[in-house]
Amino acid sequence: MEEWKECKLRDIDLEVIDGDRGKNYPHQNEFLESGFCLFLSAKNVTKSGFSFIENQYISQEKDSLLNNGKLKRGDIVITTRGTVGNVAIFSDKIPYNNIRINSGMLIIRCGKTINNFYLYHVLRSELFYNQILSIQSGSAQPQLPKSHFLNMMINLPPLPTQQKIAAILSSLDDKIELNNKINTNLEQQIEALLLNFLSKKETTSVKLGDYLYIKGRIGWKGLKKNEYLSESNYRIINGETLTKSGIDWNKAGYISEERYTESPEIMLQIGDILLSKDGTIGKIGYVDELELPTSVASGIFVIRNNNPSVISTTFIYYLLKSKLFDSFIIARTEGSVIPHLYQKDFMDFEFPLPSPELMNKFEKTTQPMFNQIINNLRENKKLHSLRDSLLPKLMNGEIEV
Repeated sequence: MEEWKECKLRDIDLEVIDGDRGKNYPHQNEFLESGFCLFLSAKNVTKSGFSFIENQYISQEKDSLLNNGKLKRGDIVITTRGTVGNVAIFSDKIPYNNIRINSGMLIIRCGKTINNFYLYHVLRSELFYNQILSIQSGSAQPQLPKSHFLNMMINLPPLPTQQKIAAILSSLDDKIELNNKINTNLEQQIEALLLNFLSKKETTSVKLGDYLYIKGRIGWKGLKKNEYLSESNYRIINGETLTKSGIDWNKAGYISEERYTESPEIMLQIGDILLSKDGTIGKIGYVDELELPTSVASGIFVIRNNNPSVISTTFIYYLLKSKLFDSFIIARTEGSVIPHLYQKDFMDFEFPLPSPELMNKFEKTTQPMFNQIINNLRENKKLHSLRDSLLPKLMNGEIEV
């Protein structure tokens, strides 16, 4: 049996690097929609690695003025302020050459005796995250100071074992990534078909509220932090659970039965569509399965198709993801300090409804594609569970590799 060591991070072959916090740190008005260097925000580093849905950039000139905080291929990033403990790795698959961290992150750069993918999986494990929870400082805004991070413990096997463990776990990540790429391609095809059908002559201008059941929490004050439970038989989806790419069930909370039954009119059903209506408007998700009774917090519309024989649920879902609906949102919320989409405005959204023949054709063409997307998401969920169950057993040597 090869020798495993329990080590402090400060005692192993790695370098931990802060971001630049000096006088040249970018001001808000210096961020660009496109540019030379991607400047990471908290939205870019998630529990599932990097996300590049919402990006901000700095110019090459601004980048040259900054010192620490520039990523090299193979570096690991961990968030250390606000949402603490999210981890991502700057692998060769990342489609950006120039990336900088913000002041609420650290870069971990591995030496020759540490496999960076092994360490990446260790740092994103539940065991490591529990360490973070036990030592993070700051109540108003949780923080993980660099000195605390360096004192955290990990299990470290010899390099060949690190490499084998990394290969096993990375193969699961590769399959998840492949499914995501397939889904992106399928969604692009469906969106193109939608725009094509919307542009045809055989359409009638209608309002969304005429065909759908739409409900939000009217007058409901929402949950306080202390009302979220660590576990229960009832779940709730809030604004953080919805993303631009769907429902992140890892962020769904738990609530008491009493809280759940307060609003029985929005107990979720399979086939419901969820849409954020406060703050970041337009985050959308499709409810394809429910493991537990689930409801939604304030800030989310529940959309239920009352006329499936007239309008396809797939059509509705991609209509709400389309540029047509984006333009509608911008027109209704432009200039708002805190954007909000009112239910009346939402129900008044006008769109060209294809004829029954065209809608039937759209449904037959896109339903197999949408089913494939759902199946890939379900497979990814199983792969995530498999990876998370393997992770601690591989890390503590319970499974020999």
